[in-house]
Amino acid sequence: MRRAYLDWNATAPLRAEARRAMEAAMDVVGNPSSVHTEGRAAKAMMERARAQVAEALGAQAADIVFVSGATEAAALAMAGRGLRVAGVEHDAVLAWGEAELDVSGDGIVALSEPACTCVQVANSETGVVQTLPDGLAVSDWTQGFGKIPLAFDWSGVEMAFISAHKIGGPKGVGALVLKRGLDLQARIKGGGQEMGRRHGTENLIGIAGFGAAAQAAAQDLADGAWSRVEKLRNILEKTLEDAAQSTIFVGKGADRLPNTSMFIAEGWKGETQVMAMDLAGFAVSAGSACSSGKVRASGVLRAMGYSEEQAACALRVSLGPQTTEAEVKAFCDAWLAAREKKMSRA
Repeated sequence: MRRAYLDWNATAPLRAEARRAMEAAMDVVGNPSSVHTEGRAAKAMMERARAQVAEALGAQAADIVFVSGATEAAALAMAGRGLRVAGVEHDAVLAWGEAELDVSGDGIVALSEPACTCVQVANSETGVVQTLPDGLAVSDWTQGFGKIPLAFDWSGVEMAFISAHKIGGPKGVGALVLKRGLDLQARIKGGGQEMGRRHGTENLIGIAGFGAAAQAAAQDLADGAWSRVEKLRNILEKTLEDAAQSTIFVGKGADRLPNTSMFIAEGWKGETQVMAMDLAGFAVSAGSACSSGKVRASGVLRAMGYSEEQAACALRVSLGPQTTEAEVKAFCDAWLAAREKKMSRA
């Protein structure tokens, strides 16, 4: 069997629509800030992509700020504001906030004072989905965008951010979306691009791919692609639970993304599981892609109340619309066989 990619929360495979849009952008010579014909052609391509992202996000095109990715967007939205966050947030958010909000055993954040808070819509490791209050200052929509219904204009959130490569767009481009009329100070000064909110020449090729990916992702969601993925996720969890009843499925009592399963096999280090599955032909992870290369227990699980040892024994499997039932069943067989081998050596 060919290798199976089961790490969609780290990055989604590049969509054909995004690739075509990027190839077309490579032939556009103009700078979007130039006023000549070539510049206007580049500007038109960029604004088309902005409209595509806005429509998929349920926002207005004028409120989309293109940046290099969710990490930059988090800094742009949060730096200097002293916002309150929870320990389950991504490192890009924890870098700018005070981790003082309580978290339940299912990963639900206890929210108060939303105007002073940043909270994710969905967790990248556990898939746990949060209910967002009106007036929330900032929200990380990176994992939820394209997988669950979201509409910025109806959310009551002041600012949210997303990343292209999580929905099948290119790496190195993302967006911050702002509530209409909200003032935003650029962190880097320059040529005044993005209406003065993010200076520097825009990544036209990446932005074009982002727009096409956003449009395709919205269509997938409308067509029920993620409902099929959820059925595969449920098959995976039931198979493992039936055969290895001591397995702990994180956040199972909460609403989760349809594609995400994080589970703990106590006594079996997560990085060891990742290596065993890689050798068996499956790409999975032990947590967030931005930190899983580091040998450390998941901070998300520690914030949820799991022990250091339990957090170090977690594995994340994240599926996508291209995942097949055969791949899921083959993974279960491989993981259970590796677990049996591990137990026999204990």
